[in-house]
Amino acid sequence: MRIIAGQFRGLALTAVGKGDTGAHLRPTTDRVRESLFNVLAGGKFGDALTDARTLDLFAGTGALGLEALSRDGECVTFVDDGRKAQSLIEQNIAICDATARCKLIRADATRLPANSDAPYDLIFLDPPYAKGLGEKAIDAALRGNWLTSRALIVWEESAPIIVPDALTLLDTRKYGDTKINFLEPKLA
Repeated sequence: MRIIAGQFRGLALTAVGKGDTGAHLRPTTDRVRESLFNVLAGGKFGDALTDARTLDLFAGTGALGLEALSRDGECVTFVDDGRKAQSLIEQNIAICDATARCKLIRADATRLPANSDAPYDLIFLDPPYAKGLGEKAIDAALRGNWLTSRALIVWEESAPIIVPDALTLLDTRKYGDTKINFLEPKLA
């Protein structure tokens, strides 16, 4: 697993093999990540990456958040409650020498506390598949003031998602068994 483009391009991240089923780690493949970031870098959603404050929920290895940071993001906050994931995230932040622009919250993404910092522009949501955890996490993020009014939510799942009333589904892209859903807050 490598950073595909930007400031950290080519850096190899800490290996997890084919994932850690015990820790529920299922890294997004380089190919899917590359396709996703091509979408985010231009076109339909404009440039969602430049100066983005990124929130990476169910962060796993941190690859999505670090890829966004590499591509001119302002900062990234990772949220994961798994000890293995937390260790991988810390190692990958160190590999990218990005400690000053990263924060790790050791918490369950479905139980986010209220946000005491500025809200986030780009939210990655990559929960364990088909467990309904994405709906709980995005609800917690909405209630806790984690999203800006113009936030772009990138929600990876294998099953159809239930879109919360506060959000609008913009697009869904399919990559094998993976569906990437793009959402935004409804205008008030």
